[in-house]
Amino acid sequence: MAKRLTRAKRLAKRKYRPTNKFIYWLYKVIMVNIVGRKYNPKFHVIDNVADCDGPCFVVFNHLSRIDHMYVMGATYPRVTTMIAANNEFYRSKFALAFHLNNCIPKKCYSADMLTIKGVSRVIKKGGCVTLAPEGETSLYGGNKPVVPGTSKMFKHFKVPVYFCHLEGQYLQNTKVCTDVRLGETHATLSLLFTKEDVARLSVDEMDNILNQRFRHNDYEWAAQKQIKWKTHGRICHNLEDICYKCPKCGSEFTLKGEGNKIECSHCGNGATMDDYYQFHPYDGAIIPATPYDWAEQQRQDLIKQIRQDTDYFFEDDCKLGNLDEYKLVGHNKTSFIVGEGKVRVDHQGLHYTGTRNGQPYQFTMGYKDLYTVMSAKDAKHFCFYNKGEYVEIFPKRPTVGKFILLIEEMHRYHVNFYKNFPWKSHMYEGMALGIDNN
Repeated sequence: MAKRLTRAKRLAKRKYRPTNKFIYWLYKVIMVNIVGRKYNPKFHVIDNVADCDGPCFVVFNHLSRIDHMYVMGATYPRVTTMIAANNEFYRSKFALAFHLNNCIPKKCYSADMLTIKGVSRVIKKGGCVTLAPEGETSLYGGNKPVVPGTSKMFKHFKVPVYFCHLEGQYLQNTKVCTDVRLGETHATLSLLFTKEDVARLSVDEMDNILNQRFRHNDYEWAAQKQIKWKTHGRICHNLEDICYKCPKCGSEFTLKGEGNKIECSHCGNGATMDDYYQFHPYDGAIIPATPYDWAEQQRQDLIKQIRQDTDYFFEDDCKLGNLDEYKLVGHNKTSFIVGEGKVRVDHQGLHYTGTRNGQPYQFTMGYKDLYTVMSAKDAKHFCFYNKGEYVEIFPKRPTVGKFILLIEEMHRYHVNFYKNFPWKSHMYEGMALGIDNN
């Protein structure tokens, strides 16, 4: 009897190529014409990728869980092959669709030769590859810096790069609440880099252009357009997962988002939020303009705090999740719970101490290997790859927002390979940064 292959080996053995046109058309009809109709998406094509007679890339700013539908709608009838997070190939709800569409797996924020091999095969066959250079969906409604090395890949393949600019998708599918909230969403497709641009520009220049073109705050955009959203009376549901620190009294994890309000149980500071995603602070309350601004204020607090305290640490009780090489994850889950213990972030790195599969287990990741983390579905957990193995952490308290900010800023303090945006440099004025700036 032939030995059963692990899922990782099955993914590695696949011959990645442009998707069959009929299957792609069928998937487009289901996702864009049927499922996507309720979103009433607005597509704007400035430069049609179907007019490109050779291989190319399409990049998009990753705002939500359903961005692939918008990218497909904007690029059709050009057949595209999407790079998707490797861990999603282990989920039963996506496995068949990813297989039929020849999606290429990528271990986010981790070196992955399988991804390069898959991209190379598609490009050599004249295909179009789509990807989100930020590496994950937005947590706060704005964009993250593109993953270092993105433009290096573009220069290696020497093909044009298009940009599908998304607007509104985060507010339609926020990371704190899995409700679908209907309002207004746009997808605008244009040419970002010609072949000549790719050859002429440096990697740093291209990364800077990507970051600048991706610069976006969905809350500000919707406020300017005065878009009203159908929020099911739950617009602040779980908002404390990212807005964890009271801006008035400074208490952490005393906030609670329910219905249309968020309120601090320690001092009573709070606000309501209307269906335009606009805060209305209580009398005498101190509330940032948007949840995005709230998160960035928390980031600034951490930047100062970790520099003032060389013994700083933050920890929480947690559960540990892993993937199974022979069994897909079902029931809308993202991993199998295999242990429990404590997760800690300090100046040396991220540490887990506890159990795994009934045995004592621990590991540490330093900031040369860990510069940010992702959340596969919502802000109840965060995940990363430790020596190539997928790890999910489910904190006991609503601490995911703090862990993500803290890991990024610890990395920037000690290493700074994953730099913040130039327009955020004021946050670090007069403060030490990592080895890249020494």
